[in-house]
Amino acid sequence: MPANSIDDVISSLDALIEGAWEEHNRIGYFAALYRRITHAVQDGIAQNKFADGARMERLDVTFAQRYLDAVTAYRTGAKPSHCWKIAFEAINDDSRLILQHLLAGINAHINLDLGIAAAEVSPGDQLPSLKADFDTINAVLASQVSAVEDEMSALSPLVKNLSLIGLKTETTIINFNIDLARKAAWFAAERLAGEPTVLHDVTIEGLDLAVAIGARAILYPPGHFAALAEIREVEVQDVRSVIETLARSQISNPSERVAP
Repeated sequence: MPANSIDDVISSLDALIEGAWEEHNRIGYFAALYRRITHAVQDGIAQNKFADGARMERLDVTFAQRYLDAVTAYRTGAKPSHCWKIAFEAINDDSRLILQHLLAGINAHINLDLGIAAAEVSPGDQLPSLKADFDTINAVLASQVSAVEDEMSALSPLVKNLSLIGLKTETTIINFNIDLARKAAWFAAERLAGEPTVLHDVTIEGLDLAVAIGARAILYPPGHFAALAEIREVEVQDVRSVIETLARSQISNPSERVAP
């Protein structure tokens, strides 16, 4: 059922996280992170951090719906976007790092979904008025991602070794650059807002294919299998524990809602 408010989004994410916890399913990793981001945006709206709170809620809901729709498509055997399909298929690969699963979701959601959602909420010449709030929501995204990186030390003690094999610098984690992704999302929004609607499907398909290449680079960086395997070996292996840590809560019963 489509979400009509941020509360609806959070309820859908709660259900997804609870189901993932019960099923020991890694799909709950990104969902737990995304729930935190959604709460942070909701708090920002309540604290008047955005110029137009009502529009920001529409953007947040439209943005989130693309993720929820992708999950539904994957689970029902339909076809999600290429980049989401790669991220979801990797969920069953227990050789991937926790961080790789998170970044595959972030890659699809920022590089593909965010620009599309922005152009949908503020089409045509309305888009420039969204820029300040777009930058603010990006700051929220970045702050939550940074917080999760800090938690990686508990979940993955050797993840810091990514820097030793050339897969992590100050701004790049497994060849994924958060700042560049945010800029790319705005560029995509500008392109969609400035072109005839009839061209949108072609534009989005091309963007999706490009983002899918990034997804494969995140999940399967060439030449580093042995080093990544060493990092993975000492990570927390219990899927439920990882979901609980990322959700910042203890889920004692799958019927209970995840606490904010």
